[in-house]
Amino acid sequence: MNPLLLDFHHEFQTERLIIRLPKPGDGKVVYEAINASINELKLWMPFAQKQQSEEQVEINIREAHLLFLKREDLRLLIFHKESGEFVGSSGLHRINWDLPKFEIGYWIDSRQCGKGYMTEAVEGITKFALEELSAKRVEIRCDAKNLRSRAIPERLGFQLEGILRKDDLSVDGTEIRDTCIYALIAK
Repeated sequence: MNPLLLDFHHEFQTERLIIRLPKPGDGKVVYEAINASINELKLWMPFAQKQQSEEQVEINIREAHLLFLKREDLRLLIFHKESGEFVGSSGLHRINWDLPKFEIGYWIDSRQCGKGYMTEAVEGITKFALEELSAKRVEIRCDAKNLRSRAIPERLGFQLEGILRKDDLSVDGTEIRDTCIYALIAK
């Protein structure tokens, strides 16, 4: 089936969070979160390597909205259910609709760290992928040195399938790094 014909929810909830596709106008809160978290994000995220304007972030959000509708990449924004505050960004990437399989990526506003929000979000996104999108495989890949990122799949029962040695460059391009591959397989 052509992925464009797939109908599925564009928003869902967990106990404390609302998780949804990016919408025009979301650029402002994402921009503010990036700026508040830039020191942490620079260690791991390619997009944080250069300063972005609010307008550039808004353009990126609108492009992500289009890619979601085209089913090419399913970025998801995370908001606190009660306060409406932006918590972070995640999504289902490197999609193979034929299988189907997905890779979950994520980053959190550093002001929201330590509350379990990203673990809760990733658990909800995994459930969404397995139950609503009929995923056979959900992966999380991360830099082996990113211990906070690694802790999330480990808490959620993903299996460490392997470590790709000298697989990638650090985001600043100064060091060769290993990549951990975690996976959860549908029953």
